[in-house]
Amino acid sequence: MAEQNFKDMIAASPRIFVLGVAGDSGSGKTTFTMALRAIFGADLVTRITLDDYHKYDREERAALGITALHPDANRLAELMEDIVTLRKGGLIKKPVYDHATGSFRTPVPFKAGKILILEGLHTLYTPEIRSLLNFSVFVEPDTDVKHEWKIRRDVDERGYRREDVLREIAEREPDYRAYIAPQLTYADAVIRIRYSKYGRDIGISRNVYQVSVSQVQLMGRETDNIDLAIDLHAILSLAERDFSLEFIHGLKEGRNMGDLIIDGEPGSHVVRSLETSIERQTRVHPITVFSHRDYVTATELAQLVLCWRIIHCRISHEICRGEASPNVQADKKIKVDLPNTVSQDKK
Repeated sequence: MAEQNFKDMIAASPRIFVLGVAGDSGSGKTTFTMALRAIFGADLVTRITLDDYHKYDREERAALGITALHPDANRLAELMEDIVTLRKGGLIKKPVYDHATGSFRTPVPFKAGKILILEGLHTLYTPEIRSLLNFSVFVEPDTDVKHEWKIRRDVDERGYRREDVLREIAEREPDYRAYIAPQLTYADAVIRIRYSKYGRDIGISRNVYQVSVSQVQLMGRETDNIDLAIDLHAILSLAERDFSLEFIHGLKEGRNMGDLIIDGEPGSHVVRSLETSIERQTRVHPITVFSHRDYVTATELAQLVLCWRIIHCRISHEICRGEASPNVQADKKIKVDLPNTVSQDKK
């Protein structure tokens, strides 16, 4: 009898797994769930942007002198009620905010897939909303990186004028510090993005940045199996681009955190190792999100690391509730084939 793969298992499960992704506007929240959506597909993964739950349109916010980052400018109580309904498998009338016009469109029927992603400014803001999440992520680019991204997105994709975007950035900063940034302390994983140590210009030209994936470490518990085996032959004889991997453990915001720091452009052999690990644990084949390329960016490798962590959390929930197939097991043995610092610098 063929072993059941994890994709089929969650499709048959009555449970809705809710992933919360918080961070500032333009911080890259959508980017870091791309691998998860690619692996499981639109039939299982649905997404809600919390911008749809703004209370006021753009003109009303301007007249009131309030930014979208202020909690009072959002319908968080309605959001919580809708999440409760969706977790039960119910149907909601979801509001729709149109960024092109800054106004609301007609609400649409919405039903959650087996994995529901919530992305927005206030995803971790209230204890009530946090209690409804199965796993949470906070995305935090450095200020200069975030501002560069926001300008490019809002001007190129949303049609805003550059001067309006710059003015909005300045107006929003106090509310970001007061209401958005503190949510970082509640996240299960934190993604930080900085310009690469190999040069700021490759961030702009090739989307290459330094990315760290910080994960809360629960002391005293066995953790899961990440296979990041390094092929030294490929590094020494084949790779022609700079990259580095580093792991740092420390106390941050009062919590034990482990940081995997990725910089530059690793070769496809590093990505394939991680994709193989995901395949082995989920029995979903093939997983080839990025391994068809010779090189990937640190951002793309970080997507897979985060995706693997979320999948393992989902598997663990099934096992804890006795819903998992006996053929789908989460590895219990720690196996990180990665020294404290592995770097490759070829110019």
